[in-house]
Order: sequence, then C-alpha cells, then structure tokens
Amino acid sequence: MHSHEQARRFVDELMGRIYVASRDGALDAEPVVALACSLEEAGRSTPATRELLERPTADLTTADVTRLGKRLLRDARFEPTFALEPSLWVALEQALKLVERDVRSTAITGTLRLVMPDWDDSGHAWVEFRGDCQGNGIWPAQGSDAQEALVSVANATQEVIMETLWKVWPVCPAHDRGLRAELEHKVAAWRCTGDGTHTVARVGELLSERR
Repeated sequence: MHSHEQARRFVDELMGRIYVASRDGALDAEPVVALACSLEEAGRSTPATRELLERPTADLTTADVTRLGKRLLRDARFEPTFALEPSLWVALEQALKLVERDVRSTAITGTLRLVMPDWDDSGHAWVEFRGDCQGNGIWPAQGSDAQEALVSVANATQEVIMETLWKVWPVCPAHDRGLRAELEHKVAAWRCTGDGTHTVARVGELLSERR
C-alpha cells in the first residue's frame, strides 16, 4: 500500500508522461491504463477510466489511446509544469521584459527577475524585486497566452514593488490613482478607475505614454 502522498506523486508522474508522450506523438497504452487504474482506486471514476478498464488493452487503437489519454488529463484538470513545458517559463520571462520597461519608465531601480524560490514547492513562478518576493505566485498555465502572461506578470510585479517600496505603482498621471493590469479586448493594458475607468497604456508602453 502506498501513502496518500506517494499515490498522488505516482498519478502526477503518470499524467506528466502522458502529456509529454501525447505532445510528441509517442503515446502508448501502458501509462494511460495505469492512470485509469489509479484514478479508479482513488474513487475518481469517469467514463474514460471505465472504458479503459472495460476494454482489453490489446483492442485499443493508437487513436483510442490518444483520445482517452487526453480525456483523462482533461478530467483530472492536469496542467503541465515548467519542467514539462519550458516554453511557458520563456513566455513569462518575455512578459517580464515588457513589464520592466514600465518599471524603468517610472524611475524605479532594482533587479527584477523570474524565480522559483526554494521555500515554495507549489510549482509557481514568482517575480523577485530587489531579492524579495511578495504577493501571489504565477501558475505555469498563465504562460500559455502572451497577453494573459503579461497581465499575470504585471500584477505580480506591481504587488512586489508596492510591498517593497510601500508606495502605489504604477499611478495614473491624470487621476493620481493606482493602475491595474487587465485584459481589454484581449490586450494587456494598465487601467485606471478614475473618471469611470479608462485605459492609460498597454502593458509595456507606459514609457511612450509619459513622453
């Protein structure tokens, strides 16, 4: 018998194997059936787990294995880690470069970087400012869309800067109110709540707005 923690790690490893193999076009039945068994044992029965356990493995076609493997991941709400999908980390780093332009445009100095601190084992990325992390971490999945990545990184940067400097950042030049990064028409923008809410600049373009 495995402990609950061991069982959880085993399921996570299986899901990671299935995700990578499916992505690379090399998925076979063994990890998919093993995951179905583990989920059933944990009381997480789904149509996909039942189909896999009711059908002889030898009868499963490549298309069946791919379809059912993806369905298991979806049912389990699986999200790849940075280790499994390094492109997600790259997307967040690229977002931080744009956000840093906004930071420098307001004459704030200090090192900004994306980190995974030793004290956090959740798999989040964090924005570090002057050697400190504050606020909330960033899930890997938030790097799957460039504009959503910008919003997530902008908000994380805002949190750590305000906690470190004890002042509002960034600020609307027209209303002297703090801004908030949001998606506006699917584009990351700094928004102000003054005068009925308005857009001050796209994330990464505060510099051009202040000239």
